[in-house]
Amino acid sequence: MSITPPDLSVFETLESEVRSYCRGWPTVFDRAQGSRMFDEDGHEYLDFFAGAGSLNYGHNNPVLKRALIDYIERDGVTHGLDMSTTAKRAFLETLQNVILRPRDLPYKVMFPGPTGTNAVESALKLARKVKGRESIVSFTNAFHGMSLGSLAVTGNAFKRAGAGIPLVHGTPMPFDNYLDGQTPDFIWFERVLEDQGSGLNQPAAVIVETVQGEGGINVARAEWLRKLADVCERWDMLLIVDDIQMGCGRTGAFFSFEEAGITPDIVTVSKSISGYGLPMSLCLFKPELDVWEPGEHNGTFRGNNPAFVTAAAALEAYWTDGAAMEKQTLARGQQIEQVLKALHEEHSDAVKEVRGRGLVWGLEFNDVERAGAVAKRAFELGLLVETSGPQGEVVKLLPALTITREELEEGLRTLTRAVRETA
Repeated sequence: MSITPPDLSVFETLESEVRSYCRGWPTVFDRAQGSRMFDEDGHEYLDFFAGAGSLNYGHNNPVLKRALIDYIERDGVTHGLDMSTTAKRAFLETLQNVILRPRDLPYKVMFPGPTGTNAVESALKLARKVKGRESIVSFTNAFHGMSLGSLAVTGNAFKRAGAGIPLVHGTPMPFDNYLDGQTPDFIWFERVLEDQGSGLNQPAAVIVETVQGEGGINVARAEWLRKLADVCERWDMLLIVDDIQMGCGRTGAFFSFEEAGITPDIVTVSKSISGYGLPMSLCLFKPELDVWEPGEHNGTFRGNNPAFVTAAAALEAYWTDGAAMEKQTLARGQQIEQVLKALHEEHSDAVKEVRGRGLVWGLEFNDVERAGAVAKRAFELGLLVETSGPQGEVVKLLPALTITREELEEGLRTLTRAVRETA
């Protein structure tokens, strides 16, 4: 690493104090390719962060980059609101033929705006409109976005406090294993639903992540998700699965809920749906829920046509034979699991638990400061990892799905060294 510190002056003097990731990785990044990032001094970093899950196919994926360059060079439409364009048509047809139809998912597709929280807001709004009720049930340690509606169904106290106003119309319930298996699933939830004295307004919907990324890599069991779907059906509540970070193959299958064999009423998708890190989100829902009036929910940046181009290219390249991608992701996940479990055994006094699915894994420490120290040391050694959990007590691994076995081994060796050197 360079002895001369990077020039961060303009960021520190002009950019808001709200900046966060740059504080943990104090360098100036200049270029990136695949699972590698390079700073302006030429130092190389192996990326186990993947744009917070928005770069499932790596940085500047050559197949997607070629499609994007060709589209730009022929003066394809860049900004199109919700106008019909050739790029949007190609994406919709590919999504239907490659993803939805093979899974027998009859969803309508809504483009609510560029970010994940746009998709969540539209899902909550639609659920309330369909059911004529305002209450939404979410889960402990959930994270659904930073706008007010999304924050109202988010668990993290620090993020909620940033709203500056009371966050209402959301009711938290215990996530899977929140009570350490001491209480039967949904006993409290069903009790307050049936009790006329509970004070719970009949909810319009329940929103859930199958794996809570920001919440600490908390993995819901398939049977828990099936029971949740059953509760929603019996109590006339819509089931919303937030697949913003865990979708697009992160857990193995394209949608993270496929393993449970459920069909949510509404699904939110963002992050890696564009494939290239371009802003794009979707709200998918069953056809009978499409009760919108034209223009009732809109936004200027719904029609990011370059994102449609790279999204279609990603689906064609990696999901036409989705079984191959899923098999590789699960194999890479087993590779991570073996190393993390070995770390757990080696540092049983410090490591509380190992959790994960597919290519999202968490290493939870008993000392809440330790995860941050490990991430800092990993950066010094050339590996990018972030922390998650309510107190930042979990080291979170989120490598690209396209990472090679050798790159994964290299990164895991670096992580192991970081853990040992912060003991």
